[in-house]
Amino acid sequence: MDSDRVRGVLLGLACGDALGRPVEFQSASAIQREHGRLDEMVGHGTWNQPAGTITDDTEQALCIARSLADHEEFDPADVAERFVAWYETGPFDIGRMTRRSLDRLKRGEAWDAAGQRVWEQSREGQNAGNGSVMRCAPLAIPYASDWDRLVEVSRQSSQITHADPRCTYGCAILNLTLAGLLEDADTPLQDALNYVGSDAPDELVTALEPLVRGDSPSTLETSGYVVHSLQTALHDGFVADSAEDAIVTAVNRGGDTDTIGAIAGAVAGARFGASQLPDRWLGAIDEVNELEGLATQLTDVG
Repeated sequence: MDSDRVRGVLLGLACGDALGRPVEFQSASAIQREHGRLDEMVGHGTWNQPAGTITDDTEQALCIARSLADHEEFDPADVAERFVAWYETGPFDIGRMTRRSLDRLKRGEAWDAAGQRVWEQSREGQNAGNGSVMRCAPLAIPYASDWDRLVEVSRQSSQITHADPRCTYGCAILNLTLAGLLEDADTPLQDALNYVGSDAPDELVTALEPLVRGDSPSTLETSGYVVHSLQTALHDGFVADSAEDAIVTAVNRGGDTDTIGAIAGAVAGARFGASQLPDRWLGAIDEVNELEGLATQLTDVG
């Protein structure tokens, strides 16, 4: 694999997350009024944090990447423990399903039971958030050439907090797509959809099939619903002519800006490589050196 693209997955995720953080929950029109076209790391705004601050998207991705590097394989129980340890630090941003699942894990429930119970107790409309797909990209690096295992670990990583099949297969499709990009496939998203076949939920596949044809849906939603987030982020990640444009476009749509930016950033990073991410962004993010080191370590895992 090309090391520049491998580094691009993790650094692109962090760039999209950090660029989107100060405008999370704002509308596209509100972002335009305040920033014009937001293409610089800015401080304050949503969560009132300094410029370049990452959120739970990258923080949880770091939990997964560190676990992979330390254990040289995916260990879901260890990842769950790391999520709980991170939760106990009092993060300023955390999703509802993630919080409820981690509360159960803190009380001793198993990694494969807590998220399942939270999902079973959640009504439609509140049961398929994007909180697992935003963090799963590190898994695509060590398992890029073992797609059976990549699907398995992607779904397990989601199940810790998000057990809905739209979430578990969303993680699998995203990571298969990233793996295809890392392996220089001609049709990475099509290959990913073909691989999961009829196992993936129809709603998810139907939302992504237009992107395979090169079509732009008439409406690209920016809610926290996993199907919306994947459709919009994958669209922007593939249509853009540069990594910067992909991330800026995704963030300036408004809504769940940090997560849609993070997913689009991982895709764009895998397409264009870390070298094509703006230095002015990377220089603002404190975690860049660790992310680069982990990306290198993850190529030796699996």
